[in-house]
Amino acid sequence: MPTYLPHTAEQDAAMLSFLGLERMEDLFAHLPAAVRLAGGLPIPAGRSELDVLDDLAALADRNVAAGLTCFAGAGAYDHDIPPVVRALASRSEFVTAYTPYQPEVAQGVLQALFEYQTLVARLSGLPVANASLYDGAAALVEALNLAASTTGRHGVLLSRGVHPHWRAAARTFAAGTGHQIEEVPLVEGVTAWPAGGRDDLAAVVVGYPNYLGYLEDIATARALADASGALLVVAADPVAAALVRSAGAWGADVFVGEGQALGTALSFGGPYLGLFAVREELVRRLPGRIVGETVDVVGRRAFVTTLRAREQDIRRERATSNVCTNQTLMAVTAVIQLGWLGTDGLREMALRCASGAHELAERVTQIPGVSAASGAPFVREFALRLGRPVEAVLAAMAGRGILGGVAARALEPPGAMGGDGDDVLIVTVTERHRARDLDAYVEALREAVAS
Repeated sequence: MPTYLPHTAEQDAAMLSFLGLERMEDLFAHLPAAVRLAGGLPIPAGRSELDVLDDLAALADRNVAAGLTCFAGAGAYDHDIPPVVRALASRSEFVTAYTPYQPEVAQGVLQALFEYQTLVARLSGLPVANASLYDGAAALVEALNLAASTTGRHGVLLSRGVHPHWRAAARTFAAGTGHQIEEVPLVEGVTAWPAGGRDDLAAVVVGYPNYLGYLEDIATARALADASGALLVVAADPVAAALVRSAGAWGADVFVGEGQALGTALSFGGPYLGLFAVREELVRRLPGRIVGETVDVVGRRAFVTTLRAREQDIRRERATSNVCTNQTLMAVTAVIQLGWLGTDGLREMALRCASGAHELAERVTQIPGVSAASGAPFVREFALRLGRPVEAVLAAMAGRGILGGVAARALEPPGAMGGDGDDVLIVTVTERHRARDLDAYVEALREAVAS
């Protein structure tokens, strides 16, 4: 392709002459003066590429978190990314690939997405997955839309164990869709579901594990959904799915999740990956893109986007969702990571997270003043009560090279955890943590709490 070049002065003059104009400003003379910019934009003067790169390097040097041992999680996790995953996912045919509307030239990307859907279906325990959504919060919003369109209702019981950022996104979209969202509080770290069904509910939504790391009683949520004629939406962790009963096995109608832990770096918050799967009866309402397997005119195996009539770009106002794209690169990264790990590797990764988290929880709760926020079972994440403001403790631990966790108060308003919530810390352990990292954490927390 030819290199792009700006218009020359001669080309500008030729264009103006053809239009019968004298100056470039005459192109905009038809616009009312009241809507025209009078004094120009306050934009700094242009700078060289080398100067900009120097500034970026200086900003990178200020990223002190990169040098800390990370025990923070609460929705974004510091898992290991094997070199093979980085190498394959960064290949130009994936990084630069566009929407595969022409299957004859996009078989590689389409097959990768088909395999991704297969693995998400296995993780979720549900038969049909889409080719991904933007992130976990977007997946939750689409699940509520699906539930409302399926049931013809707008009531939603949303556990406060679902990540606060996801709940905020759901409330924002509900202002336009009319969903009536009622949040169900946590008691001792798990959801206190109300007794009895309701005839206004479209969905019952539960986190599994919840954002504090604790495993919820999905059977109770399923019973409530059944009594109400509502869909059960399970917001599940794909890493924990290697160890615990799947969402589909619990009877979930819809599975949503955040796939960042499957090979995507933290990257200052994105782009991430929305996981979405449903039972087969809901496939016609499944949002976003679906890749299907077929054969070409000579009988060879081939892949295409399928059931396109569900999508916004085809059905317009009658679409089941206005999402008609997906996170292809993140989805390809996830399928490479899962393919590299395999079933045994993913289970080993999750087991290392769980064993490290339980060891750390046992040790830190022996520190005077530190206690578990709940006695509920957990996998790789748990909450502590420190008996003092968390921010001061985290600052002291950072001084010893440890990112000690996430303050619950930074995610939830006061009172969400009982009391004022100032002393609740969410701690995450991943397979990247070694015995020496756990030792250093215990000593740093002991010193920070005592100071």
